[in-house]
Amino acid sequence: MPVLVLDPSDRAPGLARGFLSERFRAWGIADDYIGRLVITELVTNAVKHGRGLVVVQVFLDERDGLPMLEVWDQGEGVPVVQDSDLTATSGRGLLLMSALVRDWGTRPLLEGGKIVWAKCDR
Repeated sequence: MPVLVLDPSDRAPGLARGFLSERFRAWGIADDYIGRLVITELVTNAVKHGRGLVVVQVFLDERDGLPMLEVWDQGEGVPVVQDSDLTATSGRGLLLMSALVRDWGTRPLLEGGKIVWAKCDR
């Protein structure tokens, strides 16, 4: 399964979008808009709030054939959907993402850090 390892930089989200688009194209999924939006949010959060390298995997779930997006980082904090605050200038990404995906969540890594995952529709 191909893996993309990224330095935590401003370039990481764009590189992750390109990686996702290549994978979707290989599977014959023409519309990758939601996937690109979701991977951007997950990678951006890993860069801003995580620690260490950012690892991206995009694969088809063997159980239902739907695309799974995983972003790993070595930070201990887990993402939380914030309440809508009309005066805030940021903090809406996970709320938006959660409305666009079939499911999402986090799981800890044994060696420290976490994986944040999202399952998209085709």
